[in-house]
Amino acid sequence: MLKPPTSHPGARLREMFAQDIVTMPGVFNAISAVSATKAGASALYLSGAGLTNGTLGVPDIALATLTEFAQQAAYITAVTDLPVISDADTGFGESLNVMRTVIEMERAGLAGIHLEDQLSPKRCGHLDGKTVIAREDMVRKVRAAVDSKKDPAFIIVARTDARGVEGLENAIDRAKAYVDAGADAVFPEGLQSEEEFEAFRKGVAAPLMANMTEFGKTPIIPVSRFRDLGYQMVIFPMTAFRIMLKALDECYAKLIQTGTQAELLEKMRTRAELYDRIDYPAYDTKDKSWSV
Repeated sequence: MLKPPTSHPGARLREMFAQDIVTMPGVFNAISAVSATKAGASALYLSGAGLTNGTLGVPDIALATLTEFAQQAAYITAVTDLPVISDADTGFGESLNVMRTVIEMERAGLAGIHLEDQLSPKRCGHLDGKTVIAREDMVRKVRAAVDSKKDPAFIIVARTDARGVEGLENAIDRAKAYVDAGADAVFPEGLQSEEEFEAFRKGVAAPLMANMTEFGKTPIIPVSRFRDLGYQMVIFPMTAFRIMLKALDECYAKLIQTGTQAELLEKMRTRAELYDRIDYPAYDTKDKSWSV
């Protein structure tokens, strides 16, 4: 059911990860957020790749704009009470652009965002050929982000892609500098082993976010292991999107091949299940309540 944005979602998420590690399924639009919420998620992650791939049908190379990110975030926070952290790419520009990014993303009802230290146009964090900006330039962006928060509990996560460019030790050093600049948490991208995640935990005295994506640099590691390693948040940015895309491909191929959806019915949500998922009866009830 549509609703106003939740009050102080950043504070709620901070309370959650202070008690235990938070598993954050990746979502990419409002209906995926509804499904994740009804499946029992406690917090969500708005994937920049999922948003860009799904909304524009293009690679995640900074082609989506702040306006598009903030709009999708607002759609999502209107249909879930869960705190949501969103990808915010490189902040969509330099320090003044980061200021506006924080203002607009907080206005959209998010619990927080993460900013990365790649040079724009950025690349997927698990591809080679990335370039990172100077450490002092990212420090400036972090300071701008922290200074632009209206709610002090709004979470600024500093993501570093330096592991694949400058090595693990430099990535840890960058993370320390970002924390010193005021970052609330750190997201080390592209780590390649449990040992590297452990080294990052030992080296950085701040909440940490782990990216458990598939088919990338990072091996599959369960949330239970990240808990043992001392991480606070684990995101699964594209898991549901990839499953959805395979199902779409198979559906369209079968439909075009056979000219009927008869063989696909058992794989579908029924009309009644769809209406239940989107709370259709509640809207009818609400509308009738306003009748004289």
